[in-house]
Amino acid sequence: MSSILITGATGFIGKHLISHLEEKTDHQLRVTSRGTLTSDSPRLSYQRIESIDDRTNWQCALENIDIVIHLAARAHILKDTAENPEAEFDKINNHGTINLVRQCVETGVKHLIFLSSIGAVTTLSDTVINESSPCNPDTPYGKSKLKAEQGIEEVCQNSGMTWTILRPTLVYGANNPGNMERLLALTAKGLPLPLGAIQNSRSLVYVGNLVDAIVTCIDHPQAKNQTFIISDGEDLSTPELIRRIGKAMGKSPLLLPFPPSLLKLGTKMIGKGDVGDRLLGSLQVDSSKIRKMLNWKPPYTVDEGLKITATWFQKEV
Repeated sequence: MSSILITGATGFIGKHLISHLEEKTDHQLRVTSRGTLTSDSPRLSYQRIESIDDRTNWQCALENIDIVIHLAARAHILKDTAENPEAEFDKINNHGTINLVRQCVETGVKHLIFLSSIGAVTTLSDTVINESSPCNPDTPYGKSKLKAEQGIEEVCQNSGMTWTILRPTLVYGANNPGNMERLLALTAKGLPLPLGAIQNSRSLVYVGNLVDAIVTCIDHPQAKNQTFIISDGEDLSTPELIRRIGKAMGKSPLLLPFPPSLLKLGTKMIGKGDVGDRLLGSLQVDSSKIRKMLNWKPPYTVDEGLKITATWFQKEV
């Protein structure tokens, strides 16, 4: 049994992780968040952290902690209203992370698990990405995550504290805001979608699989000082993903074969180029490293993950 600190506890992934740890482990949990969190579990304590940057004081939160799972971050935002988005990402995701890591070392934390992103490598690629692929992040979010990864390795070197960096692909699941929820909404409405001619391939990861990978890295000795890409292991085109979502909802989506080149032009003309890139572009990963090194297998298939997600959407949204 370990004492674990989890940052970003009220976020999408944090909620799923805490639920899993409470139900299936006997670890002592301490969680931090800007929001409030209520729990009846005697194994869970809560500490409020208003903001994360290079001045955040983590000393009380880190007292008697063995393992830190750092989920808190400034997420990718399609309509970013910040005056300088890159500086904001850097302040929280890079400098805020390194400040936490330094204090982890000072207080004697044994192991850090950092939730990075495949965006630290890239968001679009015509070749399959693995842990050895060169990192060329193309968004402020991805750049900040890569800087944090590099800073973690530098601070932890010769410190006695080990680390694990996880790079999930697009994460989907119940209570997930963002692009997947938009696809769920479009599919649920049954409107014709001009996406039938898209021939791309993208890797996804169900939140239950990501949580299972995180938990595996808590205790596995081979996870120390390693970076792992996390995915479901099955890649889908945008049309196939919508068909699978439709199947999970009991619907038959109408996909029209509209030319992808015109779709790309249209999304750019209305200021939605990022959305167009994600609908049209490819990003395949090879996540075999964690499967081989840690003998990890995703507990959910893509269809199982989409069914759980679709059921939540139909009930709650």
